[in-house]
Amino acid sequence: MTNISAHPTRLDPPIGGFQEIDGRRLFVHRSGSGGPAVVFLPGASAVGLDYLGVQQGVSRFTTAVVYDRGGTGYSDPVPLPRTAAAVATELRELLRAQNIAAPYVLAPHSLGGLYAHRFAQLYPRDVSGLVWLDALHRDWDAFMPPAASLAATERMSPGPEQIAHIRSALREMSAELLADYPEHVRQPLIEAKVSDEWLRIGIAECAGLAELATELRAGPDIPDVPVVALTVLGIDPTQRAPTMHEMHDGRTRMDATLVNAVSHGEQRILSDTFHHRLCFDRPDAVVQAVRDVVDRAAHP
Repeated sequence: MTNISAHPTRLDPPIGGFQEIDGRRLFVHRSGSGGPAVVFLPGASAVGLDYLGVQQGVSRFTTAVVYDRGGTGYSDPVPLPRTAAAVATELRELLRAQNIAAPYVLAPHSLGGLYAHRFAQLYPRDVSGLVWLDALHRDWDAFMPPAASLAATERMSPGPEQIAHIRSALREMSAELLADYPEHVRQPLIEAKVSDEWLRIGIAECAGLAELATELRAGPDIPDVPVVALTVLGIDPTQRAPTMHEMHDGRTRMDATLVNAVSHGEQRILSDTFHHRLCFDRPDAVVQAVRDVVDRAAHP
């Protein structure tokens, strides 16, 4: 791992370090040992350290990796949005540079699901299992009401005038979600998450959702590897009830389709948390799903 001086437009991470890939620094933090290694792929507006709690749980039985995609979090800037192929290729180069042996168990959350699927399309032999953490699918629009389509989601992105309100709400939410983090990690991470730069990055990365789905539909299905999908169906009071119920039904059917497409797939419904809170409220469910996929991948 290469720990180098701070980039002028990037903050120093409170833990972890950097790996240089094609002249750019990528933030990476690994813990544990053994294999198959588990790699967490963050959602939009999330960063690798948001998964620190579940990483620590997974590191008790295998290698666990969190990282920030190029252009996000603590990693160096790149223009956003990016193609799924660019993100997948970058991740493979990062894991190879870190001498983390393939094949991997990929654990994508939210937007990370599109990147994980592209990784599996390009490098199927490098994937030994998938833990689907309420992740996005390429066929999202086929299961969701029109008001929740990927294109509609892009149009609902907040503008500059809304960022001040987002910052206040995000600071409060982050302080609560990260309450159990070590203080030397917690406070710098909260400040970074409410910075103008990180807020803009989260919005910019969601600008190409429909194009990402189109890119993925041109490629194959996920390989026939063990899959556990955690489908989150908690009642979020901020969502309109009709849309929420339609989305829950769509997500349930969508994840069921995913796990039914492989020989060893399993869907687990969680009704006591929300999409963005999954890894904070139910780390036990996440770590258990990872352990089960790791065991099935190691002993097919």
